Amino acid sequence: MPKVCSYSKGSIIYFSGDRDERIFILQKGCVVVSTVDMESNLPVTEQIKTGEFFGVKSALGHFPREETATVIMDSVCVAMTVQEFESIFSSNKTVIMKMLRVFSNQLRAIHKKIESILNKDLSINQESGMLSVAKAFFQDESWRSCADVCMNYLKRYPKTENKETIIKMYNTANARAKHLSQLSSNSSLNDETASDTSLKIFELPAFSRFAKKYEPGQVIITEFEPGDRFYLIQKGNVQLVKCVNGQNKNLDILKPGEFFGEMAILDNSPRSATCLAAGHVQCLEFNKENFEILIMGNPQIALNILKLFCKRIYDQKRRFKILVIKDYQARLAEVFCMLDEMNAVSNPNDRQRRFNVTIQDVAHWAGLSQEITRDELNRFVSSRKIEIFESSMIVTNINDMKRIVDTKTNR
Repeated sequence: MPKVCSYSKGSIIYFSGDRDERIFILQKGCVVVSTVDMESNLPVTEQIKTGEFFGVKSALGHFPREETATVIMDSVCVAMTVQEFESIFSSNKTVIMKMLRVFSNQLRAIHKKIESILNKDLSINQESGMLSVAKAFFQDESWRSCADVCMNYLKRYPKTENKETIIKMYNTANARAKHLSQLSSNSSLNDETASDTSLKIFELPAFSRFAKKYEPGQVIITEFEPGDRFYLIQKGNVQLVKCVNGQNKNLDILKPGEFFGEMAILDNSPRSATCLAAGHVQCLEFNKENFEILIMGNPQIALNILKLFCKRIYDQKRRFKILVIKDYQARLAEVFCMLDEMNAVSNPNDRQRRFNVTIQDVAHWAGLSQEITRDELNRFVSSRKIEIFESSMIVTNINDMKRIVDTKTNR
């Protein structure tokens, strides 16, 4: 059962960095949550209003607290576990939709900050943005993906002044995609499906009309286009790609049971990434009109989307934390620290770490060119702090990386 907790003025409900998976509602009094802005290092505070939740993201996402909650005047809060929150509020449409929109806006704001640091032109419009995505796929020789984006572009902008360029690019990419398809074997759809029992409802015959199948490299969502659909992966994996300065950067690989495309549904904004099939994929496609009906009729779906937002917000903040480090050695060291946090180790006392990443992967996480990344990594190699192989790297002592970050950033 949720507990009613009384706090006296000046007390701390939780500190930044705590692993406390309780969710709070302020019933009476005044509570302020404070953190430090990662870009300016200046304090940021927010006053919690009576009736508002706090501590939600870290609790649902199962990561350390990002802020400190301080009691400004004698206060009364209701504290509950994640399980209690799910039981009480999963069917409350108002609460769930409000949280979804708040988290969506927070994630969108972090995306914009990251794009700004990566020197992406934030003023780019949707038409020129889609064109840059098509050109990036063409440059990467991702022919099927390029052809799909070109087709989406022509459907959306049939009178574009770039029509001749797009048609020429489409014809070349489509021809090469068909040639490669004929050369490849006819592999079947991956039978791996979502293991989450809460999603078994989507295997019912009633949902079969929402099912869509995609071939390897086929684009499901194009960055910059308006969003009116969101997806649940049933089988196979979906790759997330973002176009930065004319180059496609891999963001993530989504697996069965995960959602994508939900942000545009919530805030009516253009797609923030391109999603394409990494192999044969089957998804359920839902439109904007039945979004609220779907999640309210299936409370666990709404909670899963909430948790997804929490994870993505945390991951993007972690990425942003790396990008604001000015010293390149410290920035790369922080990439290895992040990878260490993402990968559980069998023996915590073992200081050596092996990461299955390439120089290109590290450059992506650090927001640096491959040339700069290679030069800085070679400095680590010279000092015997890392070893570089074709598809992996070994950090000889992860604590060295943490010390470099601490020393050069004074975190």
